[in-house]
Amino acid sequence: MKSLRKKTRQDRLLKLIEQNPLATDEELASLLTASVSTIRLDRAVLGVPELRERMRSMAQKATSRLRSLKQSEVVGELLELEPNKWALSVLATGREMAFRETDLVWDHYIYAQASSIAIAVVEADLVIVDSMRGEYKGHAMVGDSLVARAKVGVNKDDKYIVSVRTKVAEKEIFVGRFIAAVVSKNTLV
Repeated sequence: MKSLRKKTRQDRLLKLIEQNPLATDEELASLLTASVSTIRLDRAVLGVPELRERMRSMAQKATSRLRSLKQSEVVGELLELEPNKWALSVLATGREMAFRETDLVWDHYIYAQASSIAIAVVEADLVIVDSMRGEYKGHAMVGDSLVARAKVGVNKDDKYIVSVRTKVAEKEIFVGRFIAAVVSKNTLV
């Protein structure tokens, strides 16, 4: 009976990590009502790397597909990228991002992450934001991880409508609709 529970827990662990590769051992332990050490042992047995290694692997795979920006130009860490379809990035916030003497993260960091992922998801050599309509729905605090997801909607000619949603944990804090335009280097002269 005990091995059946273990097998069920391990199967659920794999599904949870597949659904949310950014889940921490603590979050997984809570969801599976197991101890953190049990989750770590199960991960080791199943050959699932720890969160940092999963993120590193995801980032390497995503940046190998990146075309419209250099890796250093992406605000946050690009974790997943399916060109012209969707992308995922994470921005770890620090004290230097705080507004004055508070723990609130400045809004321009939230926008910069959203803007860069909206550009990154479009597969072209040179992409700019043509226009944007957005709404801040909450605040981020120093220490929060901002998870931005971009999804490409309609594209016509060389313009793409990209929706970006940024969350802290499960709370949505920013929603933006970007029109990303592919620009020819010849038209810049």
